[in-house]
Amino acid sequence: MLKKLCFAVALLLAGANLQAAEPPIEKSQSVVSINGAKYYVHTVKAGETIYSLAKIYGVSEQVITKENPQLNEGLKTGQTIKIPLVESVVTNQTEKISPRKLKRTFDQHAVQAGETLYSISKRYSISVETIIEDNPGLDPVHLQIGSNLLIRKKAIGKTDERENTEAWYQYKDQLNQVASDGYLYHIVESGDTMYALARRFDTTVETLIELNGIQPSELRSGSMIKIPGRGRIASSVGSQPVQSDLVESIKTIPVKEIDFWALKTNEPLRIALLLPLSEDGGANPNYTDFYQGFLLGLEKIKNEYHYSVRVDLFDTQHNTARMEQIVADPDFKEAQLIVGPVYEEELPAVLEYAEEHAIPIVSPLDDIEQTESDVLFQMAPPQSRKYAKIEELVDGEDKHVTLVYGEHNDKEFEHEIRATLGPNIHPEVMNYRFGDRSSERAINSLLTNGRDNVFIVLSNNSTEVDRILAAFSSANTNLVARGRTAPKFTIVGNSRWNRFRNLDRALFFKNRVVLFSTYHAKRDADIIKKFDSDYIKAFGLLPSLYSYRGYDAAMIFAPAMYSDIQYDMEGRNYTPLQTTYTFEQAPGRYNHTNQNWMRINYHPDFTITVD
Repeated sequence: MLKKLCFAVALLLAGANLQAAEPPIEKSQSVVSINGAKYYVHTVKAGETIYSLAKIYGVSEQVITKENPQLNEGLKTGQTIKIPLVESVVTNQTEKISPRKLKRTFDQHAVQAGETLYSISKRYSISVETIIEDNPGLDPVHLQIGSNLLIRKKAIGKTDERENTEAWYQYKDQLNQVASDGYLYHIVESGDTMYALARRFDTTVETLIELNGIQPSELRSGSMIKIPGRGRIASSVGSQPVQSDLVESIKTIPVKEIDFWALKTNEPLRIALLLPLSEDGGANPNYTDFYQGFLLGLEKIKNEYHYSVRVDLFDTQHNTARMEQIVADPDFKEAQLIVGPVYEEELPAVLEYAEEHAIPIVSPLDDIEQTESDVLFQMAPPQSRKYAKIEELVDGEDKHVTLVYGEHNDKEFEHEIRATLGPNIHPEVMNYRFGDRSSERAINSLLTNGRDNVFIVLSNNSTEVDRILAAFSSANTNLVARGRTAPKFTIVGNSRWNRFRNLDRALFFKNRVVLFSTYHAKRDADIIKKFDSDYIKAFGLLPSLYSYRGYDAAMIFAPAMYSDIQYDMEGRNYTPLQTTYTFEQAPGRYNHTNQNWMRINYHPDFTITVD
């Protein structure tokens, strides 16, 4: 009897131990909307099962498996899956309060054409998450024109632009963690066009229009769009830098060669500045910033060179019909230099006139893919030059490339990197997990392999990036302290890390971090501090990236009209602030395009160099 009792107690204790060993499941706080349906974004932890997840989220195992076909091969630690947010669990707080209290608590915003959730969040200085939380059923990617959004009054003015930008990119990354295999999400950057995006992702403009339900003229910086599938991007981005196909198509287009003549120093210069200061009836503050930066540049030119320069500002309204009106304007016809328009699709209206009268056109932001002309000067470097910069870093027999994954990774960045590495470089793969001894051992093993290591960190989570950089820095310090040969390594990061506020920047220097960017302006640099001070005195506002670019455009091209323009600006580097521009005609191309992606190098002696 005693033996049976002991056996029963042992079984009971064993059951209790097994129950205690099962890790508690934390319900994800990340919620995304895909095609109008809401999902939790859950990263699987050790010990979790489909059954335990179904229980905590209040759905069936079958529902989880159906939404995540990859689970047919089993649930794996580190996987990111989507779990439907059950409607019965969703509580619309606005339905529980009286209309009077609703009016006291919220403002209402009617969505206008061309607005995005990101632009609305910036307008009210309120977080994207707050707007999503207060508007159940909202699809952040597809806002309905005319629909009303609730804007929480107490939250207005509480979130700055940088926080909003970081939150918007994090939301995009969460979507990409669980997006269907057919597509990914992309945030439109300044200068993006439908044509440029179609080339970048090896698709067609028609496909992008069909996926997103918008026309090319409706594409807005800061908006989130769908791009075609994961597998195709991985292989197709790498084909983009190949110039031969593009050259063949351009050879069939007759392009007129233009000779420019420099002005005499005592001749006045007339500039036509074409910017979309208003779009769809609303002001566009980005291009007001550009204009103000441009004016500050002209003021410096007047003081330093004593040139007489007049600028005529035209609002293009991002409207091709408006462009025809501008070209017919008598003031436009007096221009000897045209800066703008911003969008490639607006160029044809001014190209014929510019070619006929040998007038240079400066495209300040767009990566021009389809338009060819000897009068065109493009300030934005082409995407293919970014790949060339990365190739320079990883090229060499002694180079050892490792892709470092975290729990939250940037899929777009991963595709770009894998495509750039191509079929000839086979990178090692490391999965970093915080607090995992195997991750520490893997880092030590890599640092002691005797190779010239290039670690490419794909994580897009600020806390995780900070931990990865700290782990590499600590391992390096420990090895050197034990008398080992100092490891040779560089860490390649994502330029979006600059948006992360809680990163320890000292780790950039300790880990020899390299970032690639189209533009570089470090606020604590003397030349930037001087510009910021002058800008604030002139306009009462802190300058934006658009302000810097406007200044660069004025400082490069206005003086060049008195000298370098007759040599097509070739053979010289221009560095008005911290970003260097070098204009060349690529093989088979006629446009004069800036070739410089900025490679920003952080060194252990706490200096920064830019290549």
